[in-house]
Amino acid sequence: MTAKTMRITCQEQLLPGRSLQEKFDFATAAGFDGIELRGKGGRHFESRLPELTRAKADGVVMPTVCVDMPHFIGDFSAELRRDAIDQLRSQLSVIAELGGLGVMTPASWGRFSLRLPPFEPPRPPAEDRAVLLDALTELGEHAGALNVLIMLEPLNRYENHMVNTLAQAVELCRATGLGSVRAVGDTYHMNIEEDDPCSALAEAAPYLAHMQVSESNRHQPGTGHLDWAAHLATLDAVGYHGDLALECRLRGEPETALPQTAAFLRKFL
Repeated sequence: MTAKTMRITCQEQLLPGRSLQEKFDFATAAGFDGIELRGKGGRHFESRLPELTRAKADGVVMPTVCVDMPHFIGDFSAELRRDAIDQLRSQLSVIAELGGLGVMTPASWGRFSLRLPPFEPPRPPAEDRAVLLDALTELGEHAGALNVLIMLEPLNRYENHMVNTLAQAVELCRATGLGSVRAVGDTYHMNIEEDDPCSALAEAAPYLAHMQVSESNRHQPGTGHLDWAAHLATLDAVGYHGDLALECRLRGEPETALPQTAAFLRKFL
């Protein structure tokens, strides 16, 4: 696959429809190729397996899961970290049963920022790294046994203090020594954190398994100042074989905004 045939997917909460089948019908009519699922905690995603199995049988394309939980693998609480790992193990098992690619997670979200008071995190960087490596190794071993991926997503400095850049995510992926642990690029976060987003994508290419797309303003592509031609040309040049998953806030109603977004992205593919 090259950028000329790269798939565009859309997160499920953005799509109109009462069922995944209805959402997929809308998505394909709007110019998308599939749906990115959201993985809530409390074993909620596991409880959706009958629904997801029926959708797959009806031809719904659902390659990836974006975690949607209140706590994550880098939480300061050992109990919450353990729960996040267990939830992700379950989500990996479900996406494997559906024949999908894998599940993505940040190190954490909204728990601490080095850019906001009190500025000093309750855990030193070495312990942050050890906690993340333990979690990614356990999840990577589980994912590898299922032939799927656990994917680490860097977030911007205001949402997470541990993994902000693709280089940081790649370093952790490499440190696990597991081919089932890979990185996710998100154009919104990259616009804040990367000195040169295109160079960052090129350098991360061997570990880059997935891309999430939104604008500099967190709305849909085409409403901000990102250089989409350069971003997508870089992905094409490095032989990126993943999807572009729309994760954003919509400016306008979905019935209008989503077809326009798909058409905008396809101009560069």
